[in-house]
Order: sequence, then C-alpha cells, then structure tokens
Amino acid sequence: MQTIHSIAELRAALKQERAQGKRIGFVPTMGNLHEGHLQLIDQAKKCSDIVVSSIFVNPLQFGAGEDLDSYPRTLAADQQKLSSRGCNYLFAPTDAEVYPHGREAQTQVEVPVISEMYCGITRPGHFRGVATVVCKLFGMVQPDVAIFGEKDFQQLMVIRRMTEDLSLPVEIQGAPIARNEKGLALSSRNGYLTPEELEVAPTLQQTLQTAKAALLSGSKAFADIEEQAQATLEAAGFKRDYYQICRRADLQPATDTDHEIVILAAAYIGAARLIDNIQIDL
Repeated sequence: MQTIHSIAELRAALKQERAQGKRIGFVPTMGNLHEGHLQLIDQAKKCSDIVVSSIFVNPLQFGAGEDLDSYPRTLAADQQKLSSRGCNYLFAPTDAEVYPHGREAQTQVEVPVISEMYCGITRPGHFRGVATVVCKLFGMVQPDVAIFGEKDFQQLMVIRRMTEDLSLPVEIQGAPIARNEKGLALSSRNGYLTPEELEVAPTLQQTLQTAKAALLSGSKAFADIEEQAQATLEAAGFKRDYYQICRRADLQPATDTDHEIVILAAAYIGAARLIDNIQIDL
C-alpha cells in the first residue's frame, strides 16, 4: 500500500491506474479504524480494481464543544490495518492540503431538508461539513464507486442526495452495519465508553429489534413504539436524543401507508453519543 499526502501525487498515481482501464473504489474515513471500516475496504475490493482509502479528521463537521481535538488519531495502526486488508492507496492529507484558504474561506456544500433533521438538529452544521469534505474528496480521488457504512444512515442519504443533485459520476454504495458479539454497532466513539457502559450500550440495538418486531406484527402505533423505546433507554441509563420511525426514501416520519422503513436512533451514554438504525420492509 502506498501512503500519499498531496492531491497532486494522488492524482498522478490514479491517472496511471485509469490509463490501464482500472476501476477506482473509494472508502473515506476519519481514521481510528475498526472492523467496520475494514469491511468497507472488503466491499470496495469486490466492485473495483484499485481501492483508495482516505484518513482525514474533518474540522468542518465538528461543532463547538465537540471532540475534534481529542478525536483519536492512530495513523500508524491504521496503515497496518488497511494494508493487511488489501487497500492500494491511503490518502492522508493535512488540513492545509484540504482547505488551502482556511476553513472559514472554504466553499461549502449544503444539502437542504435532509440535513436539517435528527442529527442535524443536535449537531447544526455537521452535515454541511460532511457534504463539503466528501464533495472535495470526490474531486481529488475521482472514484468510480464510493462505499459508506449504513450505521450513519442519515449521512449516507445526505451523500446520495448530494451526488445526485450535483450530477457527480460516482456510484454510492451502502455497507451493512458491523457489530460486536453483543450487537453494539462498531464505532470509533465506542472507545469513550467505560466497561460498565459497554455492557449497557447494546440496549440501543435491542430497542430497535423490539420496535421492528412490533411493526412486523402489524402495529401502526408509531408514537407509542418510539416512546416505549425512549423510556427503555432512559431506564438503562441513556439520555434521550431522538428515536424516529422514518420513510426510508427521504427520512420523513413514516405514515401507516409506507412500506420501506428505517428506524433512526441516537442517545447519549456517558461521554459517548451513540447512533444506530434498523431497516424494515413491511
């Protein structure tokens, strides 16, 4: 695996790959990689000839008081993991390489409506930062296909909409959520959890399974299902954020005539804010 830090060097290397007719797959990350990230690499290898991953802790998607400065940066370990999984190129730019005129002078990409719900309420500006950096990375890498995890389902939908609206020639693929043996969705922020909190954290996924069972049994009492899940989480020690039964196509609250559903959930426990979701076909 070759590690590259400049856009010019990256473009030169990938130009040679394209000249040989090779299909480029891309997996953008913020580093501190776990098995979930590596499964994205596996998926990229199946649908492309050359796999590029990026590691960039994007300051634009962190709000005031969030964990930008403390976010784990583990480049050497990440390089080993990516190489062992067959990644061909790692792009690890500096802030100045990505934002040469500074963050404040950066042209930004806004995806309206879908960015303003759920995580967009508690993290204002977050999805603007995500859309901006992903759009820039697409311009740098110029991939044929890009892989994103479905754990960040709203983020995936924001990127799909941005790619479609801007007519970007990139196929967007979602990848299934990777979980530990107790059902907790893998996340870099799980490292903030104490051993006791790690035992409680799978409750979030358990409430999603309970809600799914209720919907599959024919219940249309969406508000009651959501409130019961929130109460269960609070009883386990979580602090509420949101819990919403949504229409999968646009993430609007579901109605009793919708059939393709996703339940989006976010809650705080200790120092961590955990997100999860479950997709249901009714």
